[in-house]
Amino acid sequence: MNNIPVVELESSTELLTKTTNTTCPYCGVGCGVTATVQETALGQKVTVEGDITHPSNYGKLCIKGSNLADTIGLESRVLEPMMGRKANRQAATWDTAISSIANKFQQCIDQYGRDSIAFYVSGQLLTEDYYVVNKFVKGYLGTANIDTNSRLCMSSAVAAHKRAFGEDIVSASYEDFEHTDMVVLVGSNTAWCHPVLYQRIMKAKEQRDLFVVVVDPRFTSTCEAADLHLPILPGQDVALFNGLLQYLSKNGHADQAFIAAHTQGLAQALAQSESESLIENVATRTGISVEKLQTFYEKFANTSKVMTLFSMGVNQSSQGVNKANSITNCHLLTGKIGKLGAAPFSMTGQPNAMGGREVGGLANMLAAHLELENETHQQLVQNFWHSPHIAKQAGFKAVDLFHAVESGKIKAIWIMATNPVVSLPDADQVKRALEQCEFVVVSDICQETDTTQYADVLLPALGWGEKEGTVTNSERRISRQRAFLAEPSEAKADWWAISQVAKKLGFDGFDFKNSHDIFLEHARLSAQQNSDLEQRSETPNFRYFNLNGLTDLTATEYDELKPVQWPVWTKQQPEGAVARLYATGQFSHADAKAKFIAITAINPVNSVCKEFPLVLNTGRIRDQWHTMSRTGLSANLSTHRAEPYCEIHPQDALKYGVKDGELLEVKSKWGNCVLRATVSDDIRRGQVFAPIHWNDQVASDARIGKVVNPVVDAISGEPEFKHTPVIIHPFYSQWQGVFYVRQGFEKIVQSSIESTVWWTKIITAKATRYEVADRKKFTQTTEHLKELLPFQDESFEWLNIEDQTAHISHSVVLKDGHLIASLYIAPKALLPDRDWVASLFKRERLSAMHRKALLAGQPMSMANNEGPLVCSCFKVGKNRIIETIKSKNITDEKQVTACLKAGGNCGSCLPEIRGLIKACQTEAVE
Repeated sequence: MNNIPVVELESSTELLTKTTNTTCPYCGVGCGVTATVQETALGQKVTVEGDITHPSNYGKLCIKGSNLADTIGLESRVLEPMMGRKANRQAATWDTAISSIANKFQQCIDQYGRDSIAFYVSGQLLTEDYYVVNKFVKGYLGTANIDTNSRLCMSSAVAAHKRAFGEDIVSASYEDFEHTDMVVLVGSNTAWCHPVLYQRIMKAKEQRDLFVVVVDPRFTSTCEAADLHLPILPGQDVALFNGLLQYLSKNGHADQAFIAAHTQGLAQALAQSESESLIENVATRTGISVEKLQTFYEKFANTSKVMTLFSMGVNQSSQGVNKANSITNCHLLTGKIGKLGAAPFSMTGQPNAMGGREVGGLANMLAAHLELENETHQQLVQNFWHSPHIAKQAGFKAVDLFHAVESGKIKAIWIMATNPVVSLPDADQVKRALEQCEFVVVSDICQETDTTQYADVLLPALGWGEKEGTVTNSERRISRQRAFLAEPSEAKADWWAISQVAKKLGFDGFDFKNSHDIFLEHARLSAQQNSDLEQRSETPNFRYFNLNGLTDLTATEYDELKPVQWPVWTKQQPEGAVARLYATGQFSHADAKAKFIAITAINPVNSVCKEFPLVLNTGRIRDQWHTMSRTGLSANLSTHRAEPYCEIHPQDALKYGVKDGELLEVKSKWGNCVLRATVSDDIRRGQVFAPIHWNDQVASDARIGKVVNPVVDAISGEPEFKHTPVIIHPFYSQWQGVFYVRQGFEKIVQSSIESTVWWTKIITAKATRYEVADRKKFTQTTEHLKELLPFQDESFEWLNIEDQTAHISHSVVLKDGHLIASLYIAPKALLPDRDWVASLFKRERLSAMHRKALLAGQPMSMANNEGPLVCSCFKVGKNRIIETIKSKNITDEKQVTACLKAGGNCGSCLPEIRGLIKACQTEAVE
């Protein structure tokens, strides 16, 4: 295994050890995880490693997965039902909470109709939870007003798949990336967002001649090992792939036999994309040079096995569906689908985005890949569920859903396992909607999120490690997520809470005893009026999504279920039998043919203008996940990119008066936020980039969702997260500083911190760090310090120096020899090394030398100054890596790993190490 070794407990304290194979709750790779719980005299100790038997990762985990054990504590949990909004919240019993929900729902139905109720759920739900809530809403409440945060990441791919193939199908598997000759990564920083799959691609590249292309407006870590980077202008993917379609057609690279036998609509697609027939036109639209376009087009044309992976950069767009179909068009034209190492591949962002699609989790879908507005399918599902009311028309999609809440069309909403006040575009609109909504229910594991404060009923859900069920990853692989921890206090499974409300409303059909019962019903519905491929002609409702072989699993077989790809037509189906679909050219449309989609390249909605001349792109960073409610608990995951930031090109920084490391305001016509400037050549002029993760619990003003363009794709309803017109300004403050307080003392200082004009909170191993800024004059700082550091009784020892002329103030608080707090206010260049200060909180006692160094704000020796952390696993900083590269003339990342261990565990930092090696080589040449 390639995981950090765990310190073994002394055998005398060890009482019991239990190991459980489960699945990671983060990205769509769906890695297998082995969790070990040691019951000792000192309490429980949980360690996490990769499952070497799981075919998605074979023992590998990224840095987030490796640190899962840091995120399962109960400190931030909701542990009992709560009633009333935040200011007046009181504990309640489950019976009281369930009755309140059922009574309000019935009142809404009676007074306003069934469509006055809505649900907003999540790809964090297990398939069994997803199935029950979908059954309840669409089959019993009789409304389709249930949507999911998966709308924000992959609904454009879903719509594109259905248009092209007739069904929402990812036809290939991860192993295809190991057998292909060319990988095209489109709109995906795979190295950071799907690290384990990226490492599989990189390993294949080491072993043979694999050509890697990255299509991305930014030069990301994924580009470090690419053979070709295409720095496309935001929103111009259709032009790029329409140009490829034209090139392939005009230069004799079409698979005419495949096209004639298995497709329709090519002539229209070619006619619609005629404006991209000249490569010079494509270059003008995309901002990519003719030379690079020629290289890409020729390589795609002359390589028989090509895998095109696309993700959020394609999907999260007002043209997301068309972008995805422009990719599928090129694969259909060349017959590069259904073959080993050849396919378009949609990579999902969440662990169970595909499981949600299987059960109809989106507002425009029915369960089991059946069509919501198809009367035959409606009847099929209603008969199977024996339901009193079946939804017959699509409900509100995510963005429209919260507009309907704000306008009063929706009177009651139940939000499950997601944080829309942070994650949705125009996020303050979501806040307004929830503020005035008559009745809000939230099911979550976290007591304090930006969304839970609006809950009239807050329900304690089970978290990862506590709940039982299945998830489906991006390669159609169903895996068990198993419990290895006891259910804490009053927390319950989401399916259980839904079932209780359903029963209270008088509905039958929810007598599930466990997740096994639910899975069997889900599997049986998938096989209802369905068949395998050989019997397709006898089945008018044929779907590839079919779990017929799993419909009679015993409880033991379900508990022991190994990862399996669907379709599962028979219980004896050999492993790998469905690793790639469409090999026979049988697609899911009624005529079994795939469809070319005619697409016109257009510019993004809401173009830049004089008032908002820059384009904001948003995305994820390596070590954080969604809105940080889970990963934000881990000190190890807060070291790589600790603060909310905005990446900007040096010339734009100069133009707008922004300095590297200083604060800036990002503003659109929807909202604004304040971030730390990161000046970088990795982004093009005219563009800025900001991560999505920070929320109001960890930063004063960093919810980038407030700023984001709320326009959506007309077909999928997926929002435009990649193209928001903005302006930036320097953010004025009189002073900036860094404040550390030992864990356990945070609440004493929290209100004082939050009174400053800007702050952000970072968890370290023993202390909480706050970066702060304020507009009070430096001469007022002494008074402000007393507010910020309220350690005034005689048990605390104070050290303080101040130089008002130099605008420097250092304060240190100790108690019984332990470091309790430290505050440094100084010009940015004179603020202390953050990791060094954090390390002193780990010491049992401070020596006189340490005290002097703390007061001075710098270590007595700078030899151990690591600089910004690169390798979170082994705590190796940028400065040490650069020094090692230069001193040992290193030319390969493996040499860095051999010297420093960096990159030797999860591999997430390897692209960054490659970038440092290139930078050192460039510097040496110059």
